[in-house]
Amino acid sequence: MRADETSPAQNAIPARWRTGFWSLIATQFQGAFSDNALKWVVSYLILGMGLAREKRDLLFQVIVPLLFALPFLLFSMAGGFLADRFSKRSVTIGTKLMEISVMGLALAGLATGRLSWDVLAIFLIGTQAALFGPSKYGLLPEVLPERELSWGNGILELGTFVAIITGTMAAGALAEAFRGRQEWSGVIFIGLALAGLITSLKITRVAPANPQKKFRWNPAGELWTEMRYARKDRVLWLALMGNLYFWFLGSLLLINIVLYATDVLHVNDVRTSILMAAVTLGIGIGSVAAGYLSGNKIEYGLIPLGALGITVTAALLGTPRLTYVAVAVYLSILGFFAGFFAVPINALIQHRPAPERKGAMIAAANLISFVGIGLQPVAQLLLMKFGHPNPSRVFLLTAAMTAIATVYGMILLPDSLLRFLLWLATHSLYRIRVEGRENIPERGGALFVASHLSFVDALLLTASIDRPIRFLMERDICENQVVKPFARILKAIPIFSLEQPRESLPSLREATEAIRAGDVVCIFADGPNTSNGQAGQMLSFPRAFEGIIKGVEAPVLPVCLDGEGKGIVSFKGGRFAWKFPRRLFYPVTVSFGKPIAPAATPTDVSEAVRALQMGAYRSGVA
Repeated sequence: MRADETSPAQNAIPARWRTGFWSLIATQFQGAFSDNALKWVVSYLILGMGLAREKRDLLFQVIVPLLFALPFLLFSMAGGFLADRFSKRSVTIGTKLMEISVMGLALAGLATGRLSWDVLAIFLIGTQAALFGPSKYGLLPEVLPERELSWGNGILELGTFVAIITGTMAAGALAEAFRGRQEWSGVIFIGLALAGLITSLKITRVAPANPQKKFRWNPAGELWTEMRYARKDRVLWLALMGNLYFWFLGSLLLINIVLYATDVLHVNDVRTSILMAAVTLGIGIGSVAAGYLSGNKIEYGLIPLGALGITVTAALLGTPRLTYVAVAVYLSILGFFAGFFAVPINALIQHRPAPERKGAMIAAANLISFVGIGLQPVAQLLLMKFGHPNPSRVFLLTAAMTAIATVYGMILLPDSLLRFLLWLATHSLYRIRVEGRENIPERGGALFVASHLSFVDALLLTASIDRPIRFLMERDICENQVVKPFARILKAIPIFSLEQPRESLPSLREATEAIRAGDVVCIFADGPNTSNGQAGQMLSFPRAFEGIIKGVEAPVLPVCLDGEGKGIVSFKGGRFAWKFPRRLFYPVTVSFGKPIAPAATPTDVSEAVRALQMGAYRSGVA
């Protein structure tokens, strides 16, 4: 290990992380630009060679795309091994050196007119991209603070899609400008690769995640191992399946856009490329917007919103007699919502695996994405077998498939629907500001001790972070018809009120076991809420605190909720009373204090919560 690199457990995000992050973005942009430019320059050469149509179509539509995509299926897991075994920065630099060599081969092929060399260069540049991919995505959580991870994914996706567009357009310009002397295109590609090497040297130094990891020669076995690991985490598993569907859907729609432009709109290649650019730019802009709207956390409540947007706009594209402008607008909107769908999925895949296997999991996700791309021709063959419907009907089919997949996903992961509703609430009724987010442990069990603001405390707390929270909640409230579905999704721990402490022991033991299992549990410092709206009658805070934390080695976090959220809903006579909001964006501040050792007394914890409340009062928040 290098002297300036630490073990993964000691890794800390540097205060000046922006230089390393933007260097990674620049490196990725150059790579995606050059990869696509090379592929299309060679494609334009094939189109201009005057070959027989059958041979031309075989090279252009099958061999070149296959050689570019095949390395991702063959070498993605090897890229994952490299990303875990070595420093991801070192792997990135190594792949840039490989790119320079590959572009040298491409230059030789372009200069001598040897098409076989250029086709080999396309395969090798795909191999380089497959080896780089896991390190590229794995670097994000290592060079970015967690609160910036969704934003960083948005920037990366935007840069990637802009690079693909500009690389494709630049290839046409290079093919035209250097017709008959394409060696100059090769010189430009080498220059770009050198620029990418320079930017890669500025990426933040990171330590190897798993220096003892052994290489497995069986990529299928490695993939199977990662899939078994992912199945243990429902959120991670559904993120992988969402990633597969995203790339399948994207491949299907891109082919359908070309067919729609040709068969329905009857426009030329230039106007067809504009439609392709519209959806691609929409994805990039939607990705950035999703990063900002995630609110410094991984907001997977945006996934249902993205899926809903894809469903609606795909259905609109299936309506008859659309104008060219309307199609371009709908495609850009569809791409925008696709960005909402993709960003939290990528962030979940990067964040949820254990640090020592992030590279392998990202490699598996990369490989699965190409499985999704590979399913597209299968779908096309099925469509052709059943009559190859009009491209407008394919858009309708896409809308139906996405709607079904969305409903199924929300059944399997109802948290996503709840978080979507909370996201809507916190961008309309409430405006939540979170302080002390860095004090929240990323993994492992913890006990939150919170102050009481209103009967929506649980929802406000859940909306403020991306970790699930299990609340101790009075049984009468849990059984209320309004609260019951939310309590079930939150896995609230019901507890009887107005009974002897002995009757509460099973609930306290459940809370203790939840913390030991790695969950976050929350109680309130002034006593859990009761059905008559008063705090403290269910079980005194000292007894509840001591009953939960006894024998548990987990941090205790004081939490303060303060603001103007208490006037919207009340609970009287066993019923909820909803008040019409007098304004939008009620300000609410959620402050997380520094962790306290579990050996602290209830008085110490209560005082820490009160200190947060006093801090909010002095700052003018209260």
